[in-house]
Amino acid sequence: MSIAKQMEEKLARHFSPTFLRIINDSNKHAGHLPEDLDESHLGIVVVSEKFAGMSRVDRSRTVHAVVADEIARIHAVTVLKTLTPEEYEKLKAV
Repeated sequence: MSIAKQMEEKLARHFSPTFLRIINDSNKHAGHLPEDLDESHLGIVVVSEKFAGMSRVDRSRTVHAVVADEIARIHAVTVLKTLTPEEYEKLKAV
């Protein structure tokens, strides 16, 4: 199973998100690493009620804790967006 799929499953179980996306940005970093990794740079977008009342730092820490094993196997998390459904709807309206 791919690293992205493992992340997706863990985040889905932990956050019960209304929206979840793992973005593979590895192709933008080709030649950046000595080994040719298909999943070296991944982005994460999670929209969940569980973020309500949490600071951005706490949201980030929580996501990192849930997928720590997977993050340890990649080079970088390129994007990390953690939003409540209300925040997400406001962004879509812009």
